[in-house]
Parts: sequence; structure tokens; C-alpha cells
Amino acid sequence: MKMNHVGLMVGDMDKAVEFYTKALGLKIVMGNTKVKEERETAIGRMCVAVFGEGFKGFNIAHLVTTDGIGVEMFEMKERQERHEVDFTRLGIFHFCLQTDDFEGAIARTEQYGGKVRMDIMRYHPEDDSKQAKMVYLEDPFGNLFELYSHSYEETYASDYE
Repeated sequence: MKMNHVGLMVGDMDKAVEFYTKALGLKIVMGNTKVKEERETAIGRMCVAVFGEGFKGFNIAHLVTTDGIGVEMFEMKERQERHEVDFTRLGIFHFCLQTDDFEGAIARTEQYGGKVRMDIMRYHPEDDSKQAKMVYLEDPFGNLFELYSHSYEETYASDYE
């Protein structure tokens, strides 16, 4: 099994594309595109099946990370203005990106309207040979994401406290 993409709801597609490309370095595969509710095309029928009757249309964009994982963004015509994370609900609550430019990505996140939710943490602060760092951030719409300095395997290859 491989990870293919994640889907995010955003409040302003142009701002979202700017944030994910300029702050986090993703590449545009398909820019801001309008989708309307209709049943004449395969994509139209698929959207009605996914979103239900009366979804009123949306904007969509497809971005990709440097390792080929897609980020599919939706700006629904009818939506709440901001995502509110509810840790009491079941379901996905964040995604994680990895970068070699850890501090730079954090600074650009704030520069382009995102938010830092915590201090930078190290998984093994007692061991200087293990430098894996992490931090939770938000995009401008409240979508929670984590940033890693090292790979998932490097981060969790040994026990941590």
C-alpha cells in the first residue's frame, strides 16, 4: 500500500495554493478549477455521489509534494469559514510533512497566514545523536498539520519517552 493523496477543505483557493506552494514548497499539478453540480460527465456524476445532491459546486486544485504525494484542495461554495479541530471526534485530525528546512518552513507558515501551535519538540532530547524534531502547525484555514525534520522511520526507529 502507498499513500497517494490527502484532501483538504479550504476557505480561499487562491490563498491556499499560495500557502502550500510558497510556504511549504508543493508543486501545482492542476491549478484552481471550477466544478459545478451536473450529471453529464463522469466527474460530475462522481461529485454528486461523493457530496450529494445540491452541493452547489466548488473550486478544486491539485498539488504534489517532492516525493509525489498529492494534496487535493476543495473550496466549497457553501462552507464554514474555518476548520475547528475537535480532538473528541473520531477521524483524521492532521497530516504530516517532512522537510530539510525545518525552521524556514515554520517561518514561511507564519508569513503566509498559518499558525504555530506549539514549541518545537525533540523526540530524544537526552541523545544528541538523535536530532528528530517536530511541531504542529495550522494552515490559514485551521487545517492542522505536523512538520518533521526526519523521516517517519528515523523518528520512531527506537523507543522514546
